[in-house]
Amino acid sequence: MITAAQLRAARALLGIDQRQLAELSGLSVPTIQRMEASEGTIRGNVDSLVKLIDALGTAGVEVINEGAVSGGGGGRGVRLKAGSGSPKVQT
Repeated sequence: MITAAQLRAARALLGIDQRQLAELSGLSVPTIQRMEASEGTIRGNVDSLVKLIDALGTAGVEVINEGAVSGGGGGRGVRLKAGSGSPKVQT
């Protein structure tokens, strides 16, 4: 799962706005806005969540779930994928 804070952080890492994320994911801007305004874990249509996570992954961002093994500990977060250099986002 992904939290609203992780989504905002992922966009910041990529240097994109909500409109650009909507285009990358095939979701509407209002859907992205609702997701980012959520409290805690984003709830929604499974298809929309899959599109969102896939778009972030394609752009070069890895979503780290609670308790996942990471060099810095076990908390939630986002990071650029290893070897990605710069994000794969065309603006």
